Amino acid sequence: MRIAIVTDAWSPQVNGVVRTLQAVRAELERMGHHVLIVSPDLYGSLPCPTYPEIRLAVASSRSVGARIAAFGAEAVHLATEGPLCLAARQWCLRQGRPFTTAYHTQFPDYVARRTGMPAEWFWRYIRWFHAPADAVLVSTSSIRRTLEAHGIRHLKPWGRGVDLALFTPDAPIPEAFAGLARPIQLYVGRIAIEKNLEAFLETDQPGTRVIVGDGPARAELERRFPDAHFLGPLSGRALARAYASADVFVFPSRTDTFGLVMIEALACGTPVAAYPVSGPIDVLTPQVGAMRERLDDAIAEALTRDRTACAAYGRSFSWDASARQFLAALAPLPAALAA
Repeated sequence: MRIAIVTDAWSPQVNGVVRTLQAVRAELERMGHHVLIVSPDLYGSLPCPTYPEIRLAVASSRSVGARIAAFGAEAVHLATEGPLCLAARQWCLRQGRPFTTAYHTQFPDYVARRTGMPAEWFWRYIRWFHAPADAVLVSTSSIRRTLEAHGIRHLKPWGRGVDLALFTPDAPIPEAFAGLARPIQLYVGRIAIEKNLEAFLETDQPGTRVIVGDGPARAELERRFPDAHFLGPLSGRALARAYASADVFVFPSRTDTFGLVMIEALACGTPVAAYPVSGPIDVLTPQVGAMRERLDDAIAEALTRDRTACAAYGRSFSWDASARQFLAALAPLPAALAA
């Protein structure tokens, strides 16, 4: 099948959406499918307000549609709710072409936190954007319930996976961890207000807090929490080493839809501490992590979990299975339109 994926999130951005799409594309191509990525790097762009490292594409529906048509796409998937996918959405509707969408990010909550405006205002846009989709792909059952509560239907599951060749428990200790007081408590992800990282940095657990990632809140948090170790962004083997060498992985976000970093940490044998919210409640079990309303309690409890059990559980998440769910949810072009 020839599959066009349109996304406003793509490299050089480093986040769960980009990593998911890259991994699923690789699996689809391994299966013999042909995949076109329509992303912001193909067009002129503007910096996103408050997120200048994220570029918002400036593209007409005609130009986006021309790429999809020239590729001969038999199925179209819109991965995000930004301007590039808006242009593709308009073209698909005008052409009478079916398409699927996905809900990757708690967009209404993120924007509400940044603007101070009610989240419901942004839910109106989310309902409107996804309404004509043949299917809306969701990563967890709790996100499915959230979308249903907001009037969004035609929901289909789309789980996440782990690169099991990379994320393993036997990665060597990184030099940056040498001499750090144990237990090492690790965070990996964007350093931004919606990730609730401040709640982690304010915990009172003994040991060392290590932060991997970058983002607009980094400078301020480094200034306020000088005892924490900010390592900047890591990827590949360096990231796997950080996961495997930590004593506990801390996931303080209350607004993620899944939390890909949690299963990467688990595959490296590292237990997870989190709040009992969407994402963690769908991913974690009592054997591999701890969820408490007081993050200090979750960290202390997670440190008692068996690392062998964590690694075994992490290995149960497969990108092959994720790609097959994605493929099953697509809405292929009807024969009459394909002719």
